[in-house]
Amino acid sequence: MNDASAILDATGGEVGLVAWQDYVHTAPFTCEGGGALTGFTLRYESYGRLNAERSNAILICHALSGDHHAAGVHDLNDRKTGWWNTMIGPGKPIDTNEYFVLSANCLGGCQGSTGPSSINPETGRRYSLDFPVVTIRDIVHAQKLLTEHLGIKRLHAVVGGSMGGMQVLQWMIEYPEDVRLALPMATTARQNAQAIAFNEVGRSAIMQDPEWQGGDYGEGQGPHVGLAIARMMAHITYLSDRGMDDKFGRKRQAAERARELFDIEFEVESYLRYQGKSFVNRFDANTYLYFTKALDRFDLYGKNGRLEDQLDAVQCKTLVIGFKSDWLFPPKQNREIAQALLRLGKHATYAEIDSDLGHDSFLVEAPELEALIRLFLKGS
Repeated sequence: MNDASAILDATGGEVGLVAWQDYVHTAPFTCEGGGALTGFTLRYESYGRLNAERSNAILICHALSGDHHAAGVHDLNDRKTGWWNTMIGPGKPIDTNEYFVLSANCLGGCQGSTGPSSINPETGRRYSLDFPVVTIRDIVHAQKLLTEHLGIKRLHAVVGGSMGGMQVLQWMIEYPEDVRLALPMATTARQNAQAIAFNEVGRSAIMQDPEWQGGDYGEGQGPHVGLAIARMMAHITYLSDRGMDDKFGRKRQAAERARELFDIEFEVESYLRYQGKSFVNRFDANTYLYFTKALDRFDLYGKNGRLEDQLDAVQCKTLVIGFKSDWLFPPKQNREIAQALLRLGKHATYAEIDSDLGHDSFLVEAPELEALIRLFLKGS
């Protein structure tokens, strides 16, 4: 079987060729911060089939740099699979033979959903910084409107890691009767000062790039250098010390010292520069600013510092998964979510996976993670 046939072969665990769709919401949408949109678009993909009872839907929530393309391929000539293709497909942990899987690009995004790079219908120009400030709650509210549009009253599960995990938590609180199972991973109920500090460095790199132009740059233009630096710096936080050392160590690209002192010399330098360059080609700088600010402002502890006050509304069964080497949202922050739920008498479980891959551990193929997700979705 050739590569193209393997991708199309549903019996081999692949969802095959997929196409995105657009949900267009035509009514006014008021954001939590007070700004409003006359309407919006959410770009999404779906895999598997919705059953007659419409009870088998699983919503996948993406992280900051993710999008709607979670599984399958768009083009056999490209064959780049979705960001969670290892997890979604026939016979895979999120089994499309059993579940209808829905993945949407977040409101404020730059991959087809309405965001700062979209055209403002009132001006005929890009929104840029005129786009309303969006929160995790706004993102979830828009997702809820999408599920209602599809006739889904109750989700079998909501699943996501990192920023996606924050969305899962917000779903649990905002729509407690509409979620049966919740699976937040590598996430937090609020970021600590260090995580906020990293986001601020990334935003500063973007806003101090002369090409940012106060956020008012044209299509194909913008602060490419600043955005690449922001991505390089952030990507370091997604990995772990041991994982980076195992993968790169002090290996050089060539036996000889770089021709110029500041040319790329070590393999880890080449890797980070590649990450920065490829990110610029697919992501909008203003969306990066908006999403990182949404992360910083997400706080389920509130002014009185009691996580239980927010989680008291939760009705679903919850599995929280942390990763031992994650130093961006460390295990302690994940464990606190499960502990607060248990103190409230909720049905919650915490699992911690010993992985060397840091914060990004939830994105890679890992038998232990796959087994946990498979069993939890089946109700075990």
